[in-house]
Amino acid sequence: MINKGDKIPEVKLVKATAEGPQQISSSEYFAGKKIALFSVPGAFTPTCSAKHLPGYVEKAADLKAKGVDEIACTAVNDAFVMGAWNDAAGSEDVTMLADGNGDFAEAVGLTMDGSGFGLGKRGQRFSMIVNDGVVEELNVEAPGDFKVSAAEYMLDQL
Repeated sequence: MINKGDKIPEVKLVKATAEGPQQISSSEYFAGKKIALFSVPGAFTPTCSAKHLPGYVEKAADLKAKGVDEIACTAVNDAFVMGAWNDAAGSEDVTMLADGNGDFAEAVGLTMDGSGFGLGKRGQRFSMIVNDGVVEELNVEAPGDFKVSAAEYMLDQL
């Protein structure tokens, strides 16, 4: 599993944009800026939609006031789903990064098996503060929990 002080591994992600999916490398995306990244098991799922994404939308200005350049959400979903979720419940303040094959979740060692719920391999619920590609803070939730990956928790870390 990735740890504080580690560099984000090189993988391809797909950024959901108004112009459609845009492939981007993790090294390119995380370079030269401070990013508040949070991962959800799936777009449109209950906790993710009711609490996780709305918290980052609500606290976006506060996070940016504390030095965050960009807020990003990742999930093992395709860019079309991530874009639709952002249109439905997000904001322009949150960049959606699709990890459709779970390559990012696997590279950072934070996968989970959601097969019991028909979800297959997914990313765990977590958050990170990544500064110029290096993990400064890492918050991994215990299964079923929603505490340490919330926007409010991250605000206290900045």
